[in-house]
Formats: sequence, structure tokens, C-alpha cells
Amino acid sequence: MVGGALQIAGLLVGGIGMIGTFAVTGMPQWRVSAFIENNIIVFETIWEGLWMHCIRQANIRMQCKVYDSVLALSPDLQASRGLMCAGSVLSFLAFMVAIIGMKSMRCAQSSWQAKGYIILVAGLLFILSGAVELIPVCWVASTIIRDFYNPVVNVAQKRELGEALYLGWVAAFCLIAAGAIFCCFCCCCKKTRSYGYSTPTHYPTHSQHLYRKTESSYSKSQYV
Repeated sequence: MVGGALQIAGLLVGGIGMIGTFAVTGMPQWRVSAFIENNIIVFETIWEGLWMHCIRQANIRMQCKVYDSVLALSPDLQASRGLMCAGSVLSFLAFMVAIIGMKSMRCAQSSWQAKGYIILVAGLLFILSGAVELIPVCWVASTIIRDFYNPVVNVAQKRELGEALYLGWVAAFCLIAAGAIFCCFCCCCKKTRSYGYSTPTHYPTHSQHLYRKTESSYSKSQYV
């Protein structure tokens, strides 16, 4: 009962992380225009993402344009595009492997060892996808913070952390948490199975009879 609840919880958390990874990959709010110094009141908000950049005018009109070339992106965004795609694929594979593992757990014909390996692979894939997602999110965030406090960078070129970065941290945490749940479930099941197989040793009936007879004769001679 507890094992089934752990599997369902891990699948739900992993599903949330997978959907969040897909959303972060497509969102344009990775870099947002900063309102500092003389730019406190502006009519345009600039969003820069992995695939497009958008300009929002006075909360009324928004125009988005896909990047003409990958070379037009900064090095961190170029690497983030590939890493986020890899993280999305890994999270989807982990989710599908987890579903297959949960279905095989209900099948009595398959061996328990194969079931445990499938669940363990799903957990490792979730952890790997979360780690892959953390790399671009933290990289872009560190670049934004470094440029923000750099006095050489022009004020108009400075950016702030966008909503996609915060959502990326949450999604990566969910993926890693789901992987930890599946790995803990697999380890707990292995310990339970090992305890179930270890049974106390029993002496044969004939050996017990001889042992009791020898013990009784020894006690009588000792009494005499």
C-alpha cells in the first residue's frame, strides 16, 4: 500500500516537472528588460527566450519574432537551447519508463528483479533530466546577474531574471524529487524482499531427537 502511494506520488511529481520543462523550453521570458535609473516608466517590455524575442507595448499589444539564426544568440542561450531540448526528451523518457514500471509491478508473471530495474531506471532518468535542466537555467541566471552589476554594460542592455528561470528551478526540483522517490522505493523494496527471503534455520526432526536424547542422558549422568 505504501509502495503504491510512493509510486503515484513520484509519477505525479515527475509529470509536473516534465510539463514544467516543456513550458520553460518554449517560454520567451528568460530575460526581461530591467527598469533601472531613467527607465522606470517605459511603454515597452522586452522578453528574450531560446527561440524568439517579444516586445510588449503598454500591456496591450505584443509582437514576437523568431530568431533568424542560432548565431544571433548569445553563447549561454545557444547552449541552453540544446540542453533544454535534451532535458525535455529525458524527462519524457523517464515518465514513460515510470509508467511501464508501474504497470509491470501489477503483473504477476514478470520477475520482481526486472520490475525493480525498470523503476530504478526511471528514477535515474528523472534525476538526470533535472540535472540537465539546472545547467542552462543557472548559467543564464548567472550571466544576467553578472551583466546587471557590470558598470561597463549599457543600462538599456541590462536584463532581469524572467519567469521562465524561476519555473525552470521548480521543474528541475520536481524532476529530481521524483527520481529520488523512485530510487528510494526501489531500495526499500529490495530490503523488504531480502528480509522476506531470510528465514530461520530449522534442524531436521531426526537431529532434534538425537540432540534431546544426548542432552537428557548427559543431565542424568551429571545428576548421579
